[in-house]
Amino acid sequence: MERILEFLKSAGVYYLATNEGDQPRVRPFGGISMYEGKLYIPTSNKKKVFKQMMTNPKVELCAMSNGKWIRIEAKAVCDQRREARKAMLDAYGEALTRMYSLDDGIFEVLYLEDVTAVVYSFSSEPEVISF
Repeated sequence: MERILEFLKSAGVYYLATNEGDQPRVRPFGGISMYEGKLYIPTSNKKKVFKQMMTNPKVELCAMSNGKWIRIEAKAVCDQRREARKAMLDAYGEALTRMYSLDDGIFEVLYLEDVTAVVYSFSSEPEVISF
């Protein structure tokens, strides 16, 4: 799991794919952190991406870094706990606090479960990471 976290952080931006009905939706994300042994992503409950994950929690993330790329299949689970939101704000500081505050009623964090990640490169066999 730490390998996935470091890969996504080194990429700086990863792309999160959801579904809206029968239409895939992809957008750039930057925030990712670890809390209580799980990978967490932040968003707003006012955004379509949040509503899409609540309707269908199956997501995919994709990023490229240092000549390799990663594809991650997972289920996004909303964590309503204040402690989880605080951990994300602490991990990202000003980058998130410009958009959200701990008890603003819109800031949400979701953890990834049933994760399968595959790291690809042009020079080696794919590496599968599951947890």
